Amino acid sequence: MTDCGVTIIEEFSRAPKRVIEGFEGLATANIADVMGRFRAMDFTIKSMNKLGVHLVGSALTIRVHPTDNLMVHKAMDLAKPGDVLVIDAFGGNENAIVGELICQYAKIKGISGIVTNSPIRDVYAINKLEFPVYAKGATPRGPLKEGSGEVNTTISCGMVPVHPGDIIVGDDDGIVVIPKEAAETVLEKTRHIQEKEQFVIENMMKTGKWERAWVDEVLCQKGYFSLQNNE
Repeated sequence: MTDCGVTIIEEFSRAPKRVIEGFEGLATANIADVMGRFRAMDFTIKSMNKLGVHLVGSALTIRVHPTDNLMVHKAMDLAKPGDVLVIDAFGGNENAIVGELICQYAKIKGISGIVTNSPIRDVYAINKLEFPVYAKGATPRGPLKEGSGEVNTTISCGMVPVHPGDIIVGDDDGIVVIPKEAAETVLEKTRHIQEKEQFVIENMMKTGKWERAWVDEVLCQKGYFSLQNNE
């Protein structure tokens, strides 16, 4: 459905389930490193849950006015289990776009979580639900339900482009967006990084040392000193 000010695309393709589930338990920091430190949402998009949250799912994208959440309600009707509602409210601070009722219904429907570049409300109740929500903060001022908007178009959230079907991963550090078409490669490389880091940590604990010859090599390359003078 496309009309003046309203676009609703009901279907979109998702990455294979095995690929999406493969990101469960992987750190957003390592995923971001694999993607060249890009596609990590701005630090203002924070977990509104207690520590230990982890979110994985397919992006169902929504664009709304900063004071209106009508299209969020429509998107929930279209969402499938495992989807993540990613809401672009133009970074507005005026109104909460998401609250307890939306989160309760989203959890019942099997939606994995919600990410928005706006405030939310009912933080205490949402925490008791143990439902992953990432937002800019909280305000008691609720939204209108008047508006135009878009569902399943390309949006921007946390200064990162998000396409329908991109894989969303969130933890206590924040949110990363993995392009659907690159997901398998990113997954494989992230697993390798985490295995490598675990080996480094285990070796550090065993020997009490962290061998990093590259530090002096980089300093030498930049002309700060020669390796010979450092010996």
